[in-house]
Amino acid sequence: MHIDMDAFFASVEQLDNPALRGLPVAVGGDSDRGVVSAASYEARKFGVRSAMSVVKAKRLCPQLILVSGSRGRYKEISGQVMGVLGEFSPLVEPASIDEAYVDATGLERLFGPVEDIGRRIKQRVQEETSLTCSVGIAPIRFLAKIASDLDKPDGLSVIRPDQMEQFLRELPVGKVPGVGKRGLETLRRMNVHHCGDLLRHPREYWQERLGKWGGVLHDRARGYDPNGVQRPGAAKSSSAENTFQKDTTDRETLRKWLLAQSERVGADLRAHGYKGRTVTIKVKFSDYRSVTRSKSLDKATDRTRTIYDIAVELLDALTLRLPVRLIGVGVSNFGDKPRQLSLFDEPEEEAAGDELDKTVDSIRKRFGKEALLRGDLLDYRRRDKE
Repeated sequence: MHIDMDAFFASVEQLDNPALRGLPVAVGGDSDRGVVSAASYEARKFGVRSAMSVVKAKRLCPQLILVSGSRGRYKEISGQVMGVLGEFSPLVEPASIDEAYVDATGLERLFGPVEDIGRRIKQRVQEETSLTCSVGIAPIRFLAKIASDLDKPDGLSVIRPDQMEQFLRELPVGKVPGVGKRGLETLRRMNVHHCGDLLRHPREYWQERLGKWGGVLHDRARGYDPNGVQRPGAAKSSSAENTFQKDTTDRETLRKWLLAQSERVGADLRAHGYKGRTVTIKVKFSDYRSVTRSKSLDKATDRTRTIYDIAVELLDALTLRLPVRLIGVGVSNFGDKPRQLSLFDEPEEEAAGDELDKTVDSIRKRFGKEALLRGDLLDYRRRDKE
């Protein structure tokens, strides 16, 4: 079973601001330099889609209302949705912030036929969040995802085992998860338009011509998907990045952004009990080309100052061949488990730094993120609000 929230980011904005309901809304920042991350169904009628530039979206829909969005709010409601799904099944796999797979095996004995389970999930999600979702039910994972998109918004679609063969035979290959624009063009040149066309030849034929991807496509065309619902794995990285209103070559400005981002990443690591050994910065230039630079430490860290110092070191070693459009920092290669500090094996300065981070986290959690600011960021925050 696949549950997909309907136009999630935009729907949350309309929920929190009733004045936006029924209007074309897009989430994507308040600048023409941004990209649409979500569009309401009112905006989609004009052709506005996610991953579209804001400039193009406004051209298609001049009355488009652009909002910057609130990642924290989306995570909050996403947590509520996942909690609802956990009421029905012990095996829930979040696929992203607004969708998840649910293992419905054996749930009929508790909740009745699968259609009733889908309806009850939809009802509970709406009761808990005041938002709608679409549910797809199928014997295999990737078909459940496809089914959830058949009757949006607020839809419920079921593909039964005895319907799979016919459904797959007529399914356009572009609907198969993982088939992008280039892949679709390749398949069309090979006269493949529907999944049924892939069954004209054995699996080896497609592997020889398309590699591993060809074998996966053939498997899906015949209704085989080895991936069941999986328990969520541990996070592998934490990162933060920002796109500037105006490209810059000012290194002091870039350093201040890195400090703000290092604070966000450090706080996220500490909140989840992670430490990482590798710090990475990402820089995107005005020509949209990106570079990354990394440094690995001997000991994993979650300290804001350590993350920032390494990020600045990586930035200082980088030649800024063009003005910078975006900068970001991340921590990965998680290793050390959290442990109690000891003055016997950690430098006093490091222990004090850990305690300072924890104190800052505690104050911000209680009084809000703006309750305590680093002096280095006062001017940066003031300019950011102007």
